Amino acid sequence: MLLIDCPYCGPRPEIEFTYGGEAHRARPADPAALSDEEWAGYLYLRRNPKGRHAERWRHAHGCGRFFNALRDTVSDAFLATYRVNETPPPPTIGPEAAA
Repeated sequence: MLLIDCPYCGPRPEIEFTYGGEAHRARPADPAALSDEEWAGYLYLRRNPKGRHAERWRHAHGCGRFFNALRDTVSDAFLATYRVNETPPPPTIGPEAAA
């Protein structure tokens, strides 16, 4: 079983969490000024990189709070978790950074 480290509660089993999408997406300042294509892009288009990716998660069956995680999409390993209002960790964090 995969353990996810909630920055509020500590490590918990993955079944307590729900995926919330890509992290650090800024809402457009004036959504009404966007074209239909631009608005659809904001709502539906997401990066889907191979490798390290910043994601939003929710501890649904715990504290109920949202938090961000840096996860490797190849190995499914969580490299770091951090609160929504915190600065993201550097991109060199993780097992490869120590080598």
